[in-house]
Amino acid sequence: MTPIRPKSRTTGTGRHATPSGTGRTAAVLALVALAALIPVLGPSPALRGTGEAEAPGTGGIALLRAVLFAALSVPLGELFVDRLARSLPGAPPERPRSWSPYAAGVGFVAALGLASVVATGNLVPDGAADIDVGGLYASRDGKLALLEVNGFLAAGLCAASRRPGSQVWPLAAVIVAEALRAHPTTEYSPLIGSGLTLFHLTCASLWAGGLLYALRTLRRWRGAEAGPALLGLYARVAAVLLAALTATGVCSSLRRMPPGTIVDQLTDTAYGRVLLAKVLLVAAVAALALWARIRLSRAADPLTACSPARAEVVALGAVVAGSGLLTALPVPIRW
Repeated sequence: MTPIRPKSRTTGTGRHATPSGTGRTAAVLALVALAALIPVLGPSPALRGTGEAEAPGTGGIALLRAVLFAALSVPLGELFVDRLARSLPGAPPERPRSWSPYAAGVGFVAALGLASVVATGNLVPDGAADIDVGGLYASRDGKLALLEVNGFLAAGLCAASRRPGSQVWPLAAVIVAEALRAHPTTEYSPLIGSGLTLFHLTCASLWAGGLLYALRTLRRWRGAEAGPALLGLYARVAAVLLAALTATGVCSSLRRMPPGTIVDQLTDTAYGRVLLAKVLLVAAVAALALWARIRLSRAADPLTACSPARAEVVALGAVVAGSGLLTALPVPIRW
């Protein structure tokens, strides 16, 4: 690994760098928020003027799906960065308190809410009497919904056990179930679509959750020399994750929006509008990641890279919210 200069003892350089970096970060996020504001607010603004009908409960489903994605990111990011930290020589043994059990609980509730929607024929239930639990076993979507519920339950039990690393298996089952759910059998080449979603969701979870846990670990280590090394190691892996995210995202979009129709569908369909907003947000995240990497390698105090990295976490949260909304909107091309 390329050695990184230790933290500078000069107080003036680091002190003056932080406000400037914070101001630039706020400006970037404000511009991106303005570009993505309308479609990210919810399904109604995104659907306005497209001629597409809003399905019942779309807003709630989008919220539950975003919560589910976030619940996946937190434990996977912790496992990922903890493995990176253990590979660093001289890294402090201290780790921040795990949020995995709480994330599993939140994911369990979100998956249970989504399963209740499936149990009522993809409609929002008015009461417990409308939910046909037994009917979940009779459909493909119902079985996948139950798999996600059980996966989060098992992940929570594993996270609270003496072997928290074992939660990777039930979390992997949740990702597989989500990838299969996103591409029904009536779609053209559903297994290809599921494979793309599988890699896309895995890379996104590792990127977002990993950055969050890396920043929490740096705060726990409080300026130890291994801190910049951990952030640099994460940055190198994150570059590969970004490349994989871009490739799988482009391929998935092209499958649903053929090249000749992309320009029109990005503005004339709700799916295209939210997808465009997500692309803008991901571009901002990539810019913040590049900025943090430059600071990490060139600044007198490498830990000034934490400023754009924190802004990157916020932008990634917006990307997760956009992804949840994207899954709830009608697909522009019907197979």
